[in-house]
Amino acid sequence: MEFKQGFVYHISNEYFELVNDPYLMQNKENGNLRPTYFCMKDDLTSLLWVVPMSTRIEKYQAIANKQIEKHGSSITIVIGDYVGRKNAFLLQNLFPITEKYLHHVHTINGAQVPVSYKTRQEIATKMKRILLLHEKGTKLIFPDIKRLKMLMLSELAEMSIVNPQSSLLNSRQSIIAQIAEAKEESLKRASNRADTQPPKKSRELTD
Repeated sequence: MEFKQGFVYHISNEYFELVNDPYLMQNKENGNLRPTYFCMKDDLTSLLWVVPMSTRIEKYQAIANKQIEKHGSSITIVIGDYVGRKNAFLLQNLFPITEKYLHHVHTINGAQVPVSYKTRQEIATKMKRILLLHEKGTKLIFPDIKRLKMLMLSELAEMSIVNPQSSLLNSRQSIIAQIAEAKEESLKRASNRADTQPPKKSRELTD
């Protein structure tokens, strides 16, 4: 489906089955789709960066307050506005997808409602900082976004829609090697899935 900036989406189960990352949210009971996700597009790569949302404000406000006390600020959790109520936007659980894995846009009483502009701006600012720190080796994000990003870039490359000017693709040999490594790791995880117990949910992941 076509992505529209600023809105909230549900993600297809196909994505989670493909990447098999234990730090991504697990399926809810009774076959329901996963929680809602706020998505932002990276124009350099055409990837979508996905931020899980939660209504458990007290829990995540407490975590954010501890981060503020210790570091002076909290960049991994944004308490923002969506449809006139507070939501926690969990940048600590950030992960990349392509538009292929958007299941449908979230609606309220049949209407598509964007996240407030102020909240979107705060998320964009903190996301940029987190990704820069991640590239420098500071681990602030639970999922293995390096591997996930390579898998998604591989899919985009196969569809020939990756921006050739992207700084991520300047070193062709490096990217090819990383993509191959990501694919190999994904295959290993898939082959081991039947022989292992489903991964436990992270204590920071569930709504």
